Amino acid sequence: MQLALWFVAGALLVTLTIYVLTGGADYGAGVWDLFARGPRAAAQRALIARAIGPVWEADHVWLILIVVILFDGFPPAFARIMTAMHVPISLMLIGVVLRGSAFSFRSYGGGQNRARRRWGRIFSMASIITPFLIGVIIGAIASGRIPANPHVLRDFVTPWLTPFCFGVGAFTLAIFAYLAAVYAAVEADDPALADDFRRRAIVAAILVGIIAGIVLPLAIHGAPLIWNGLTRRVWTWPIFWLTTIFALAALWALWTRRFALARGCAAAQVTLILWGWALAQFPYLLEPDLTIFNAAAPPRALDILAIALAVGASILLPSYRYMLIVFKSNRRAAAPPIEDSASPP
Repeated sequence: MQLALWFVAGALLVTLTIYVLTGGADYGAGVWDLFARGPRAAAQRALIARAIGPVWEADHVWLILIVVILFDGFPPAFARIMTAMHVPISLMLIGVVLRGSAFSFRSYGGGQNRARRRWGRIFSMASIITPFLIGVIIGAIASGRIPANPHVLRDFVTPWLTPFCFGVGAFTLAIFAYLAAVYAAVEADDPALADDFRRRAIVAAILVGIIAGIVLPLAIHGAPLIWNGLTRRVWTWPIFWLTTIFALAALWALWTRRFALARGCAAAQVTLILWGWALAQFPYLLEPDLTIFNAAAPPRALDILAIALAVGASILLPSYRYMLIVFKSNRRAAAPPIEDSASPP
Protein backbone atom coordinates (compact mmCIF):
# COMPACT_ATOMS: atom_id res chain seq x y z
CA MET A 1 0.00 0.00 0.00
CA GLN A 2 2.71 2.47 0.95
CA LEU A 3 4.40 2.40 -2.45
CA ALA A 4 1.08 2.70 -4.29
CA LEU A 5 0.01 5.54 -1.99
CA TRP A 6 3.17 7.54 -2.65
CA PHE A 7 2.86 6.89 -6.38
CA VAL A 8 -0.75 8.10 -6.48
CA ALA A 9 -0.01 11.16 -4.36
CA GLY A 10 2.99 12.00 -6.55
CA ALA A 11 0.89 11.53 -9.69
CA LEU A 12 -1.67 13.98 -8.29
CA LEU A 13 1.01 16.64 -7.74
CA VAL A 14 2.65 16.05 -11.14
CA THR A 15 -0.71 16.20 -12.92
CA LEU A 16 -1.59 19.45 -11.16
CA THR A 17 1.79 20.85 -12.18
CA ILE A 18 1.31 19.93 -15.83
CA TYR A 19 -2.16 21.47 -15.82
CA VAL A 20 -0.83 24.72 -14.40
CA LEU A 21 2.02 24.88 -16.93
CA THR A 22 -0.19 24.09 -19.92
CA GLY A 23 -3.82 24.89 -19.16
CA GLY A 24 -2.76 27.80 -16.97
CA ALA A 25 -0.98 29.42 -19.90
CA ASP A 26 -4.13 28.95 -21.99
CA TYR A 27 -6.10 30.94 -19.43
CA GLY A 28 -3.41 33.59 -19.35
CA ALA A 29 -3.62 33.92 -23.11
CA GLY A 30 -7.20 35.08 -22.70
CA VAL A 31 -5.98 37.83 -20.38
CA TRP A 32 -3.66 39.21 -23.05
CA ASP A 33 -6.37 38.78 -25.66
CA LEU A 34 -8.46 41.24 -23.66
CA PHE A 35 -5.58 43.69 -23.22
CA ALA A 36 -4.30 43.54 -26.80
CA ARG A 37 -3.60 47.13 -27.76
CA GLY A 38 -1.73 49.21 -30.29
CA PRO A 39 -1.15 48.83 -34.03
CA ARG A 40 -0.43 45.11 -33.62
CA ALA A 41 -3.54 44.28 -31.56
CA ALA A 42 -5.03 42.07 -34.28
CA ALA A 43 -1.68 40.32 -34.76
CA GLN A 44 -1.42 39.74 -31.01
CA ARG A 45 -4.83 38.08 -30.96
CA ALA A 46 -3.97 36.02 -34.03
CA LEU A 47 -0.80 34.79 -32.31
CA ILE A 48 -2.80 33.82 -29.22
CA ALA A 49 -5.34 31.96 -31.33
CA ARG A 50 -2.58 30.17 -33.23
CA ALA A 51 -0.72 29.25 -30.05
CA ILE A 52 -3.61 27.80 -28.05
CA GLY A 53 -5.93 26.72 -30.85
CA PRO A 54 -4.52 23.20 -31.36
CA VAL A 55 -3.98 22.37 -27.67
CA TRP A 56 -6.41 24.22 -25.39
CA GLU A 57 -8.99 21.42 -25.32
CA ALA A 58 -6.37 18.70 -24.87
CA ASP A 59 -4.92 20.53 -21.87
CA HIS A 60 -8.13 19.89 -19.94
CA VAL A 61 -7.27 16.20 -19.84
CA TRP A 62 -5.01 17.08 -16.91
CA LEU A 63 -7.91 18.67 -15.02
CA ILE A 64 -9.99 15.57 -15.60
CA LEU A 65 -7.13 13.40 -14.39
CA ILE A 66 -6.78 15.49 -11.21
CA VAL A 67 -10.46 14.90 -10.44
CA VAL A 68 -10.18 11.16 -11.15
CA ILE A 69 -7.08 10.71 -8.96
CA LEU A 70 -8.67 12.64 -6.10
CA PHE A 71 -11.96 10.74 -6.43
CA ASP A 72 -10.40 7.27 -6.63
CA GLY A 73 -7.32 7.78 -4.48
CA PHE A 74 -8.57 10.05 -1.70
CA PRO A 75 -12.39 9.82 -1.61
CA PRO A 76 -12.98 11.54 1.79
CA ALA A 77 -11.03 14.60 0.64
CA PHE A 78 -12.86 14.58 -2.71
CA ALA A 79 -16.26 14.41 -1.00
CA ARG A 80 -15.49 17.24 1.41
CA ILE A 81 -14.02 19.55 -1.25
CA MET A 82 -16.77 18.98 -3.79
CA THR A 83 -19.51 19.40 -1.20
CA ALA A 84 -18.31 22.42 0.75
CA MET A 85 -16.77 24.17 -2.27
CA HIS A 86 -19.47 23.41 -4.81
CA VAL A 87 -20.27 27.11 -5.37
CA PRO A 88 -16.84 28.25 -6.64
CA ILE A 89 -16.25 24.89 -8.33
CA SER A 90 -19.54 25.17 -10.24
CA LEU A 91 -18.73 28.74 -11.24
CA MET A 92 -15.26 27.65 -12.34
CA LEU A 93 -16.68 24.87 -14.53
CA ILE A 94 -19.17 27.29 -16.08
CA GLY A 95 -16.23 29.53 -16.86
CA VAL A 96 -14.34 26.64 -18.48
CA VAL A 97 -17.33 25.87 -20.72
CA LEU A 98 -18.00 29.52 -21.62
CA ARG A 99 -14.35 30.12 -22.38
CA GLY A 100 -14.03 27.12 -24.68
CA SER A 101 -17.32 27.78 -26.45
CA ALA A 102 -16.55 31.44 -26.96
CA PHE A 103 -13.09 30.70 -28.33
CA SER A 104 -14.52 28.19 -30.81
CA PHE A 105 -17.35 30.45 -31.98
CA ARG A 106 -15.02 33.42 -32.36
CA SER A 107 -12.33 31.49 -34.25
CA TYR A 108 -14.39 29.17 -36.41
CA GLY A 109 -18.02 30.22 -36.19
CA GLY A 110 -17.97 32.78 -38.97
CA GLY A 111 -20.65 35.44 -38.80
CA GLN A 112 -20.36 39.20 -38.51
CA ASN A 113 -17.43 40.95 -36.91
CA ARG A 114 -19.66 42.35 -34.17
CA ALA A 115 -20.67 38.84 -33.08
CA ARG A 116 -17.07 37.68 -33.15
CA ARG A 117 -16.03 40.61 -30.99
CA ARG A 118 -18.71 39.68 -28.47
CA TRP A 119 -17.46 36.10 -28.38
CA GLY A 120 -13.96 37.47 -27.92
CA ARG A 121 -15.01 39.46 -24.88
CA ILE A 122 -16.70 36.41 -23.35
CA PHE A 123 -13.57 34.37 -24.00
CA SER A 124 -11.36 36.97 -22.32
CA MET A 125 -13.59 37.56 -19.29
CA ALA A 126 -14.00 33.82 -18.70
CA SER A 127 -10.23 33.47 -18.99
CA ILE A 128 -9.86 35.96 -16.13
CA ILE A 129 -12.64 34.75 -13.83
CA THR A 130 -11.89 31.02 -14.14
CA PRO A 131 -8.23 31.05 -12.98
CA PHE A 132 -9.16 33.49 -10.23
CA LEU A 133 -11.70 30.94 -8.97
CA ILE A 134 -9.12 28.15 -9.27
CA GLY A 135 -6.87 30.16 -6.98
CA VAL A 136 -9.71 30.84 -4.56
CA ILE A 137 -10.41 27.09 -4.33
CA ILE A 138 -6.72 26.35 -3.74
CA GLY A 139 -6.62 29.07 -1.10
CA ALA A 140 -9.61 27.57 0.71
CA ILE A 141 -7.99 24.13 0.67
CA ALA A 142 -4.75 25.58 2.02
CA SER A 143 -6.48 27.61 4.71
CA GLY A 144 -7.95 24.62 6.54
CA ARG A 145 -11.37 26.32 6.72
CA ILE A 146 -13.37 23.77 4.74
CA PRO A 147 -15.98 22.28 7.12
CA ALA A 148 -16.39 18.53 7.46
CA ASN A 149 -20.20 18.62 7.60
CA PRO A 150 -21.58 21.79 6.02
CA HIS A 151 -25.26 22.36 6.80
CA VAL A 152 -26.17 26.03 6.57
CA LEU A 153 -25.53 28.54 3.80
CA ARG A 154 -22.55 30.19 5.44
CA ASP A 155 -20.73 26.82 5.52
CA PHE A 156 -20.69 26.88 1.72
CA VAL A 157 -19.59 30.51 1.40
CA THR A 158 -17.42 31.65 4.31
CA PRO A 159 -14.57 29.14 3.71
CA TRP A 160 -13.55 30.91 0.51
CA LEU A 161 -14.72 34.47 1.15
CA THR A 162 -11.49 35.53 2.84
CA PRO A 163 -8.70 37.97 1.95
CA PHE A 164 -6.23 35.08 1.79
CA CYS A 165 -8.34 33.10 -0.69
CA PHE A 166 -8.90 36.16 -2.86
CA GLY A 167 -5.19 36.91 -2.69
CA VAL A 168 -4.37 33.39 -3.88
CA GLY A 169 -6.92 33.89 -6.67
CA ALA A 170 -5.17 37.05 -7.83
CA PHE A 171 -1.79 35.34 -7.49
CA THR A 172 -2.96 32.44 -9.65
CA LEU A 173 -4.28 34.80 -12.31
CA ALA A 174 -0.98 36.70 -12.37
CA ILE A 175 1.01 33.47 -12.69
CA PHE A 176 -1.11 32.26 -15.59
CA ALA A 177 -0.78 35.61 -17.38
CA TYR A 178 2.98 35.51 -16.80
CA LEU A 179 3.32 32.04 -18.31
CA ALA A 180 1.16 32.99 -21.29
CA ALA A 181 3.21 36.10 -22.08
CA VAL A 182 6.50 34.20 -21.88
CA TYR A 183 5.20 31.37 -24.06
CA ALA A 184 3.80 33.85 -26.60
CA ALA A 185 7.16 35.61 -26.85
CA VAL A 186 8.71 32.26 -27.79
CA GLU A 187 5.95 31.50 -30.31
CA ALA A 188 6.14 34.86 -32.10
CA ASP A 189 7.95 34.94 -35.42
CA ASP A 190 7.83 38.73 -35.73
CA PRO A 191 10.45 40.40 -33.48
CA ALA A 192 8.14 43.35 -32.81
CA LEU A 193 5.35 41.00 -31.77
CA ALA A 194 7.75 39.07 -29.55
CA ASP A 195 8.74 42.36 -27.92
CA ASP A 196 5.09 43.16 -27.21
CA PHE A 197 4.74 39.97 -25.19
CA ARG A 198 8.20 40.38 -23.71
CA ARG A 199 7.10 43.63 -22.10
CA ARG A 200 3.90 42.03 -20.89
CA ALA A 201 5.87 39.12 -19.41
CA ILE A 202 8.18 41.47 -17.50
CA VAL A 203 5.21 43.40 -16.09
CA ALA A 204 3.46 40.15 -15.14
CA ALA A 205 6.61 38.79 -13.49
CA ILE A 206 6.90 41.91 -11.34
CA LEU A 207 3.19 41.67 -10.52
CA VAL A 208 3.63 38.04 -9.44
CA GLY A 209 6.33 39.11 -7.02
CA ILE A 210 4.24 41.97 -5.62
CA ILE A 211 1.17 39.81 -5.08
CA ALA A 212 3.31 37.07 -3.50
CA GLY A 213 4.58 39.66 -1.04
CA ILE A 214 0.97 40.48 -0.15
CA VAL A 215 -0.38 36.93 0.03
CA LEU A 216 2.41 35.53 2.22
CA PRO A 217 1.63 37.80 5.22
CA LEU A 218 -2.07 37.06 4.74
CA ALA A 219 -1.24 33.40 5.33
CA ILE A 220 -0.23 34.16 8.93
CA HIS A 221 -3.90 34.24 9.92
CA GLY A 222 -5.52 32.99 6.72
CA ALA A 223 -3.54 29.74 6.40
CA PRO A 224 -1.34 29.16 9.48
CA LEU A 225 -0.30 25.69 8.31
CA ILE A 226 1.08 27.12 5.07
CA TRP A 227 2.80 29.99 6.87
CA ASN A 228 4.48 27.64 9.33
CA GLY A 229 5.40 25.21 6.57
CA LEU A 230 6.97 27.90 4.41
CA THR A 231 8.89 29.58 7.22
CA ARG A 232 9.83 26.78 9.63
CA ARG A 233 10.31 23.59 7.65
CA VAL A 234 13.86 22.97 6.58
CA TRP A 235 13.02 21.63 3.12
CA THR A 236 11.00 24.69 2.07
CA TRP A 237 13.94 27.10 2.30
CA PRO A 238 15.90 25.53 -0.58
CA ILE A 239 12.71 25.69 -2.66
CA PHE A 240 12.27 29.36 -1.71
CA TRP A 241 15.78 30.29 -2.82
CA LEU A 242 15.59 28.19 -5.98
CA THR A 243 12.30 29.86 -6.87
CA THR A 244 13.92 33.27 -6.41
CA ILE A 245 16.89 32.29 -8.57
CA PHE A 246 14.67 31.03 -11.40
CA ALA A 247 12.47 34.14 -11.16
CA LEU A 248 15.47 36.45 -11.50
CA ALA A 249 16.90 34.28 -14.29
CA ALA A 250 13.60 34.48 -16.16
CA LEU A 251 13.57 38.27 -15.84
CA TRP A 252 17.16 38.49 -17.07
CA ALA A 253 16.39 36.19 -20.00
CA LEU A 254 13.36 38.29 -20.93
CA TRP A 255 15.36 41.50 -20.66
CA THR A 256 18.07 40.10 -22.95
CA ARG A 257 15.52 38.48 -25.29
CA ARG A 258 16.58 34.90 -24.61
CA PHE A 259 13.00 33.72 -24.86
CA ALA A 260 13.54 29.95 -24.85
CA LEU A 261 15.62 30.27 -21.67
CA ALA A 262 12.95 32.52 -20.16
CA ARG A 263 10.32 29.89 -20.86
CA GLY A 264 12.31 27.19 -19.08
CA CYS A 265 13.06 29.42 -16.09
CA ALA A 266 9.46 30.60 -15.81
CA ALA A 267 8.15 27.03 -15.91
CA ALA A 268 10.67 26.01 -13.24
CA GLN A 269 9.70 29.01 -11.10
CA VAL A 270 5.98 28.20 -11.23
CA THR A 271 6.64 24.51 -10.62
CA LEU A 272 8.62 25.30 -7.48
CA ILE A 273 5.89 27.65 -6.23
CA LEU A 274 3.36 24.84 -6.58
CA TRP A 275 5.62 22.25 -4.98
CA GLY A 276 6.47 24.64 -2.17
CA TRP A 277 2.76 24.85 -1.34
CA ALA A 278 2.46 21.07 -1.41
CA LEU A 279 5.48 20.57 0.87
CA ALA A 280 4.31 23.30 3.25
CA GLN A 281 0.95 21.55 3.59
CA PHE A 282 2.32 18.00 3.71
CA PRO A 283 0.98 15.55 4.80
CA TYR A 284 -2.43 17.25 4.90
CA LEU A 285 -4.87 17.21 2.06
CA LEU A 286 -7.37 19.10 4.18
CA GLU A 287 -6.40 20.51 7.52
CA PRO A 288 -6.97 19.65 10.34
CA ASP A 289 -7.83 15.98 9.98
CA LEU A 290 -7.43 14.61 6.43
CA THR A 291 -3.93 13.56 5.40
CA ILE A 292 -2.76 11.55 2.42
CA PHE A 293 -2.60 8.59 4.80
CA ASN A 294 -5.98 8.56 6.56
CA ALA A 295 -7.87 9.86 3.51
CA ALA A 296 -6.42 7.24 1.16
CA ALA A 297 -8.58 4.63 -0.52
CA PRO A 298 -8.27 0.96 0.50
CA PRO A 299 -4.95 -0.69 -0.45
CA ARG A 300 -6.48 -2.74 -3.25
CA ALA A 301 -8.03 0.36 -4.84
CA LEU A 302 -4.72 2.21 -4.61
CA ASP A 303 -2.87 -0.67 -6.25
CA ILE A 304 -5.32 -0.75 -9.15
CA LEU A 305 -5.22 3.05 -9.50
CA ALA A 306 -1.41 3.08 -9.49
CA ILE A 307 -1.29 0.44 -12.23
CA ALA A 308 -3.90 2.32 -14.28
CA LEU A 309 -1.95 5.56 -13.92
CA ALA A 310 1.32 3.92 -14.93
CA VAL A 311 -0.22 2.27 -18.00
CA GLY A 312 -2.18 5.40 -18.90
CA ALA A 313 0.90 7.62 -18.57
CA SER A 314 2.82 5.38 -20.98
CA ILE A 315 0.14 6.18 -23.57
CA LEU A 316 -0.91 9.70 -22.64
CA LEU A 317 2.49 11.37 -22.28
CA PRO A 318 3.92 10.23 -25.66
CA SER A 319 0.60 11.06 -27.33
CA TYR A 320 0.54 14.53 -25.82
CA ARG A 321 4.14 15.13 -26.86
CA TYR A 322 3.37 13.93 -30.39
CA MET A 323 0.42 16.34 -30.54
CA LEU A 324 2.69 19.23 -29.59
CA ILE A 325 5.24 18.20 -32.21
CA VAL A 326 2.57 18.00 -34.92
CA PHE A 327 0.85 21.29 -34.13
CA LYS A 328 3.82 23.33 -32.93
CA SER A 329 6.42 22.30 -35.50
CA ASN A 330 5.02 24.71 -38.08
CA ARG A 331 4.60 27.94 -36.14
CA ARG A 332 3.79 29.84 -39.31
CA ALA A 333 0.61 27.90 -39.90
CA ALA A 334 -2.27 30.14 -40.82
CA ALA A 335 -4.63 31.17 -38.05
CA PRO A 336 -8.18 32.46 -38.41
CA PRO A 337 -8.14 36.26 -38.63
CA ILE A 338 -9.18 37.88 -35.36
CA GLU A 339 -10.79 41.28 -35.53
CA ASP A 340 -9.80 43.86 -32.92
CA SER A 341 -12.47 43.52 -30.26
CA ALA A 342 -11.65 47.02 -29.03
CA SER A 343 -12.69 48.54 -32.33
CA PRO A 344 -16.18 50.05 -32.65
CA PRO A 345 -18.90 47.86 -34.14
